[in-house]
Amino acid sequence: QVQLVEYGGGFVQAGDSLRLSCAASGRTSSSLAMYWFRQAPGQARELIVSMDSSGGRTYYADSVKGRFTISRDNAKNTVYLQIDRLKPEDTAVYYCAAGNEYGESYDYWGRGTQVTVSS
Repeated sequence: QVQLVEYGGGFVQAGDSLRLSCAASGRTSSSLAMYWFRQAPGQARELIVSMDSSGGRTYYADSVKGRFTISRDNAKNTVYLQIDRLKPEDTAVYYCAAGNEYGESYDYWGRGTQVTVSS
C-alpha cells in the first residue's frame, strides 16, 4: 500500500511562488506515475500536471503551462510541484496521486493541501 502526504500549501500573495511536496511511503515513487490535481471551491477536481515513472513524459494543463513544474527526487521518494507567478484563480486544494500505469489509473491519493492566493 502506498501512502502519499502533501506539504507546502499556504496563504500567499498573487505573483508569489510556492513549492508543494508529495512524500510517498510504502513503495518507491520511482516505480509510480505521479499526478497533481486541484479542486477549487464549487468546481470539479482537475488534473493539472503528471509525470511518468521514468520522468520522461510529462503533461501540463493549459491553465498551468509555463508556471507549474513537476519534478521528482527519487532518493527522497518525493515529487514536487513548483508554482510560479501565482494567481488568485490558483486557489484550490492540491492533491497528489500515484498510479501503476501512466495515464490509466490513479491508484493512490493524498489528502490534499490548501493553497490560497490573495490578490
